[in-house]
Amino acid sequence: MRRGMSARKTEDNVLTTFAEAETSADDRASMMMAQPQPDSEELLARILTSLEDDKAEDVVQIDLRGKTAMGDYMVIASGRSTRQVSAMAEKLIDRLKHDFGRLARIEGKDTGDWVLIDTGDVIVHIFRPEVREFYQLEKMWMPSGAAN
Repeated sequence: MRRGMSARKTEDNVLTTFAEAETSADDRASMMMAQPQPDSEELLARILTSLEDDKAEDVVQIDLRGKTAMGDYMVIASGRSTRQVSAMAEKLIDRLKHDFGRLARIEGKDTGDWVLIDTGDVIVHIFRPEVREFYQLEKMWMPSGAAN
């Protein structure tokens, strides 16, 4: 009988610990949701400032409203090296998380040739210059007749 009680107490402790962990994760999520979310223009302004602070080159912003449902804006920028591209992306993610409690999805940071950051309202592409020239995303998304 004593052995069964001990097993039950251990099980109860594990379940309690799991429930506490789950609750704290829920609390963290609700705290992030309670933080006022920026509109797409505020988010765009913060992204452009972050890229400027990190010495991004040839920064282009493209208005996607009315063209696609994937976001309101696209930002395309270049870094001089794989290290700079990765660092700019990492800093941008950290700044958005700190300033707005906003989590963003990121792809390509480990290689640093082309990093894609999806913030929901603004899609950010950070390239090395050679890779940017190869893909020419601006030509695909810029309005016809617009200068680069």
